[in-house]
Amino acid sequence: MRYIPVTDRDRQEMLKRCKADSVEHLFSCIPEQVRLKRPLNLPPAKSEMELIKYMQSLAAQNSNTGNYACFLGAGAYDHYIPSVISHLISRQEFLTAYTPYQPEISQGTLTAIFEYQTMICELTGMDVANASMYDGASALAEACAISSGAFRKRSDIIIVEDMHPEYRETVETYLKFRDIKYTSMTVKQLLEADLTNVAGVCVQYPSFYGDIYDMQVIGDYVKQNGSLFIVCANPVALALLKSPKDFGADFVVGEGQPLGMPMGFGGPYLGFFACVKEHMRKMPGRIVGKTTDVDGKTAYVLTLQAREQHIRREKATSNICSNQALCALTATIYLSVTGKKGFKQVAQRCVDNAHYVYEGLLKTGKFEKTSDMPFFHEFTVKPKVNIAALNRYLYGHGFIGGLETDRGWLIAVTEKRTKEEMDEFIRRAGEFNG
Repeated sequence: MRYIPVTDRDRQEMLKRCKADSVEHLFSCIPEQVRLKRPLNLPPAKSEMELIKYMQSLAAQNSNTGNYACFLGAGAYDHYIPSVISHLISRQEFLTAYTPYQPEISQGTLTAIFEYQTMICELTGMDVANASMYDGASALAEACAISSGAFRKRSDIIIVEDMHPEYRETVETYLKFRDIKYTSMTVKQLLEADLTNVAGVCVQYPSFYGDIYDMQVIGDYVKQNGSLFIVCANPVALALLKSPKDFGADFVVGEGQPLGMPMGFGGPYLGFFACVKEHMRKMPGRIVGKTTDVDGKTAYVLTLQAREQHIRREKATSNICSNQALCALTATIYLSVTGKKGFKQVAQRCVDNAHYVYEGLLKTGKFEKTSDMPFFHEFTVKPKVNIAALNRYLYGHGFIGGLETDRGWLIAVTEKRTKEEMDEFIRRAGEFNG
């Protein structure tokens, strides 16, 4: 807060309530030998106007998506965030939102979480969703752990190798200490694999490189072999792509950052987790349910919460403790204000923009295809120049370029990019010869 309206009288009243004679008295429990005996090494005091100007000059040294057109994705995307979101989540009752342990005084928070769960179910086609996970990577890892424990004689997990590499690392860490075998393979290898001992198969939708596989073929093969199907999805893409429910998904997980959250240097983000009802009681985190009170009025409660804060640690489904309540609220507001029609328009704009840039880059003659598969708003091309040097060049002209991967240059294009920005990006990328 820039301004704290506390007077000397207020301070004296607070000290009186604390039964303290002075502010120093509040720190009397700190041993004398560890206290700082000199003033802090701070520069001379500035006026409010001088201080704000100074802090703004420091902040101006950072690059941000307000000053640069961002074509970098790989799990965090520069979508437009409606201004109503920051207005609502900044309200005091929401800003400090945490687990509503006392439902009788937390009906507003529980209502918001219930609406979030409902929207995630509608988006994924699943029967139930929780509230919520730390991020997309931990959501995927939890789904793998549940799948592995769902069978008596199966425990292995297969992840298609086009999964986000950091997600794969997270899953490997989770499974390593549960003695669960984890294998990475291509879709072609998967469709030829013996799944007799495989509990769960994970596929990213679209893949880390942007490819959209024929999920019906994969889903049919997985289900025919009796394994569980885990889909790690981009939530915005689900506005246009076939619903995971239609091709037999048992779990749909992913990163909720595109739903109204800033890129924010990597967080805080939101992991969404949804599944069919058969696995509801193994779901980590907690589920808000709708019921009626003694007077017959609508009421909301924490229905299921099989986690280690409520169950003995060794019997808990998961050690997930915090629900990302504020981030879940952000996603709820975003989906509410965009609506079904608006959300689909956002997704379609992403597709149109991405294909415009893709075709433009190929026409320059400086880039080659890496795949003929369909894509949503992210794709990979192979430049004929050094990618790191290309990104540096683009950065000097106001663009945050794509990610260098083992397959090529991974580009993301959202609905925020204007035609002028895309045309200039294509022109600058095509003219670079370094």
